[in-house]
Amino acid sequence: MARTDYYATLGVERGATDAEIKKAFRRLAQQWHPDVNTDPAAAERFKELNEAYQVLSDPDRRHRYDLFGAAGVEADVAAGFGGFADIFDAFFGAAAGGARRGRPPTGSDLRYDLRITFEEAVLGTEKEIEFPVLGRCDTCGGSGAKPGTEPTTCPQCNGRGEVRAVRQTMLGQMVNVTACPRCRGEGRIVETPCETCRGEGRTERRRTLRVSIPAGIDEGHQIRLSNEGEAGLRGGPPGSLYVAVHVTAHPSLKRDGTELVYEARIGLAQAALGTRIEVPTVEGHEEVEIRAGTQPGTEIRLRGKGVPHLRRPGSRGDLHVVVDIAVPTRLSRDEREALQAYARAADEPVSEGGGLLERVKDKLA
Repeated sequence: MARTDYYATLGVERGATDAEIKKAFRRLAQQWHPDVNTDPAAAERFKELNEAYQVLSDPDRRHRYDLFGAAGVEADVAAGFGGFADIFDAFFGAAAGGARRGRPPTGSDLRYDLRITFEEAVLGTEKEIEFPVLGRCDTCGGSGAKPGTEPTTCPQCNGRGEVRAVRQTMLGQMVNVTACPRCRGEGRIVETPCETCRGEGRTERRRTLRVSIPAGIDEGHQIRLSNEGEAGLRGGPPGSLYVAVHVTAHPSLKRDGTELVYEARIGLAQAALGTRIEVPTVEGHEEVEIRAGTQPGTEIRLRGKGVPHLRRPGSRGDLHVVVDIAVPTRLSRDEREALQAYARAADEPVSEGGGLLERVKDKLA
């Protein structure tokens, strides 16, 4: 691996504290770990992050790196420090690190795109989904071995799933640990593969699940269902299923977090004299009073008619009714005369008569 600036790799300044370095590595590791990032370049990127963290988190190595650059820690880097999966475990626990040495690898995660209505997103619902998946083979029980036989211990690594190479360097004896090439780190090999799954321990099938959609979920949110992804090779644990939620827009209501907004258009007379209107909510329509003299942009708040808080059960946002007064662009003769009479009574100067077309219509009436 080409040696780069370890500080730049982690995105920290040279004077960064140990806590800042640890925080930066943790954030980037969660993003680039190959068990959670399917980008082909993720594994290489994670190795770079791990190498940078191993150097900068150790006071002695960091001091040598600051003084001599990459040459000061070249032998340490070549020795590998230990597997990058182990350093990931140190932060996030063994379950997050995927396959361990001597064990079958974890199956792939899956993504399912689910579309729901606006009302279902606000109030919550349950949905049944069906999707193709590689599940554990029923014939061999996931072992990959033909019924009546068992996987055997790998003779090359003696079941450890790793091989060690020792070499002498100017700093002493160095040990390099890598996954066993024969069993690919599993520690076991299948001599007589199952005819149904051809030794993989899994077969393709369709699965049906009921998914609970919590009230208040929004566009782009994902629901993780652990152990509902693809089964791992030869008995490896299954991955996770991520249900990506897509919400159909409401024809009248707009959402802003836990708040809902409805634009109510009313007429001039309704705004001046007052009225009652029907306002849509996710539970149905509700009657709202428009008081006499209501001005454009007036907001009427319906408390508790918004979106539930995902992380605060029992708490819910509001519905904001914003009043928009519609000014007519075309008036009948009677409407214009009524408005002119109002203008005279209110001593408001207005244009005399309507447009040319309206005046012609009046002549013909």
